[in-house]
Amino acid sequence: MDGAIAAALLMFGDAGGGPRKRKLSSSSEPYEEDEFNDDQSMKKKRLDHGEESNESAESSNNWEKQESIVLKLQKEFPNFDKQELREVLKEHEWMYTEALESLKVFAEDQDMQYASQSEFPNGKEASSRSQNYSKNAAKTKLKQKCSMKPQNGFNKKRKKNVFNPKRVIEDSEYDSGSDVGSSLDEDYSSGEEVMEDGYKGKILHFLQDASIGELTLIPQCSQKKAQKITELRPFNSWEALFTKMSKTNGLSEDLIWHCKTLIQERDVVIRLMNKCEDISNKLTKQVTMLTGNGGGWNIEQPSILNQSLSLKPYQKVGLNWLALVHKHGLNGILADEMGLGKTIQAIAFLAYLFQEGNKGPHLIVVPASTIDNWLREVNLWCPTLKVLCYYGSQEERKQIRYNIHSKYEEYNVIVTTYNCAISSSDDRSLFRRLKLNYAIFDEGHMLKNMGSIRYQHLMTINANNRLLLTGTPVQNNLLELMSLLNFVMPHMFSSSTSEIRRMFSSKTKSADEQSIYEKERIAHAKQIIKPFILRRVKEEVLKQLPPKKDQIELCAMSEKQEQLYLGLFNRLKKSINNMEKSTEMCNVMMQLRKMANHPLLHRQYYTAEKLKEMSQLMLKEPTHCEANPDLIFEDMEVMTDFELHVLCKQYRHINNFQLDMDLILDSGKFRVLGCILSELKQKGDRVVLFSQFTMMLDILEVLLKHHQHRYLRLDGKTQISERIHLIDEFNTDMDIFVFLLSTKAGGLGINLTSANVVILHDIDCNPYNDKQAEDRCHRVGQTKEVLVIKLISQGTIEESMLKINQQKLKLEQDMTTVDEGDEGTMPADIATLLKTSMGL
Repeated sequence: MDGAIAAALLMFGDAGGGPRKRKLSSSSEPYEEDEFNDDQSMKKKRLDHGEESNESAESSNNWEKQESIVLKLQKEFPNFDKQELREVLKEHEWMYTEALESLKVFAEDQDMQYASQSEFPNGKEASSRSQNYSKNAAKTKLKQKCSMKPQNGFNKKRKKNVFNPKRVIEDSEYDSGSDVGSSLDEDYSSGEEVMEDGYKGKILHFLQDASIGELTLIPQCSQKKAQKITELRPFNSWEALFTKMSKTNGLSEDLIWHCKTLIQERDVVIRLMNKCEDISNKLTKQVTMLTGNGGGWNIEQPSILNQSLSLKPYQKVGLNWLALVHKHGLNGILADEMGLGKTIQAIAFLAYLFQEGNKGPHLIVVPASTIDNWLREVNLWCPTLKVLCYYGSQEERKQIRYNIHSKYEEYNVIVTTYNCAISSSDDRSLFRRLKLNYAIFDEGHMLKNMGSIRYQHLMTINANNRLLLTGTPVQNNLLELMSLLNFVMPHMFSSSTSEIRRMFSSKTKSADEQSIYEKERIAHAKQIIKPFILRRVKEEVLKQLPPKKDQIELCAMSEKQEQLYLGLFNRLKKSINNMEKSTEMCNVMMQLRKMANHPLLHRQYYTAEKLKEMSQLMLKEPTHCEANPDLIFEDMEVMTDFELHVLCKQYRHINNFQLDMDLILDSGKFRVLGCILSELKQKGDRVVLFSQFTMMLDILEVLLKHHQHRYLRLDGKTQISERIHLIDEFNTDMDIFVFLLSTKAGGLGINLTSANVVILHDIDCNPYNDKQAEDRCHRVGQTKEVLVIKLISQGTIEESMLKINQQKLKLEQDMTTVDEGDEGTMPADIATLLKTSMGL
């Protein structure tokens, strides 16, 4: 947490670790930041972190120390955002000295000023100071402890950095260069404060009426404690509340003060919503004013775009929206559903900027699988833009960097991949030093985790403006959407990320609580994102697009497969209670998924006896004549049945150990799939067949060959340069019946409208990866009805996955539903279209 909340919690630190009592009128000595900044203390804390005793208090103290270190580091680097400093400290395991030295190197590389530079004439003295810091802190720690003298009740005086709930936003103007987060933090520095009557009323009201799910949002309030609080109701007075909380076993008055922390966090989010609402009102006023001017303001298709190609009406709306947010100094997320041409709208926007005199340079960051498509589309739609492709081996990129720095290359746009942009320090340094106008991030949902290394590195790209393109802005939870907003508008959101993280994290349990509290959080999120996101779905804007039909095929497992699945399930069930790490649980889930898809994804048929015999026979092979049979056996032990089957085909002396075709085809899904493919082929349909597992694609190839179906295959191992040729071949050769694709590699940015049937052999844990795959066919250019078939193994973990995925899709539907107005209508006037699309 940032600012006031961190300071408020730190104020009540207790060195003794025992219960903390609060009285009505108490005073304390000034709080000193250096109290917790001892690196050795932090090391010891990490070692003790896993112990069960005093777990909650220890976790709180550990967090308090971390926040204290963040504040300390921010004094040295006032230009850095708290979240950035927090992530740097995480990378250095919260070692202040190491993080300080690392940041000084970065600051010197960027010619940035940090506090130590003004205090010391050279870096050596600054380094010496930081190395001696822990010792000095240890010496003064006893002198700096707070002396808290509770007297008679419930109020507590504090030093500064506390929240003033009565202050409201008076400045209705907004500025792209201003840090809204900083203005929020200013409200936390109003001097000393006691527990005001206003807060007492808020706390009483909250603890009286909140659901169990809401109560668990209080720091250190578990589900069990929340249940106890509800059993203590009613709370008729502040004194009664304090008495009940302090005398009930398992509870304490600490929760009352933690409740204040939660209310403060909510106030921060509400203020953020007010600020966003202010921006929305200004945009609404702008659109309304322009609409009243007779429509002459509309930005039409830029003249430098290919005149033989035309933007569709809704794409012109997107262009106008991008121009509007740009005019107001904001960044945005173009979140149209897959297949609506976000790529084309982004290119048209760059063409508009070019005509307005903004000729770049701009940066476009894309997944590796779509880079060829982007280069092709930019060249097709706007050949005037000079494009530089930053892609290739390290040596090739080194030469490109040299050309950029030497200004040998003329370019308006640089196109690169996520990996090439951040894979090495040289790559990252290039994009930190380049002065870019716009940075456009395709498939922006790859930035949904603000704690990831990728996110942190991409945040350092030196661009004046950012634009995210994503067809799936909400995937698992609202917090992921907030991560995207923080990325595009860091000045507004970065200082409030801790509050946002807590407010939009999913903690409600029961369906009733979900329906009430989740709706409130969704309403809050919709209000925050309103000015920054444009989302249209196909049903709203493409009346001429053929419909898409979803079909679930429940596949009964084969008799042998069912026996193997139940055996595996029972074995894993016995060991699951002893598992603590989430990675172990994920492995259990993966093993069950693999068996539900095909038994050959495990090793069942090749017993240890067979492997020993095969390892001895392998010594007869010229390539293995001097090998150790024990090592060959060890290698074989970790292979699946299908991998061993392929191995037997490769070596003559173990050919006899190949599996029969009946075993390879012995899968419940294969029985259903064989019938489906036969019917589709007779009707003249063409199929795109997806799987999560490349080995499953290997087995599917055997099935397709067995039934004599022509096919192509594309997965993560396919060279980028070959992918576009495979796609063109499938789209032009109508005799190719099936295109085999891995969901990850083939689900992004690929146009396969020549097919009209999508089959998902196995579904993803994230339904939006499946949606991306479906929309390779259901997009602009499709002329036939699209059929999406999902194969689900009956009575397996896949049925549970399907239910969870449907809940996640419901979240997206709630977020993107417009509260008022007719979504289905498409008025002719562009200004009105813009207003409708923005939900204004």
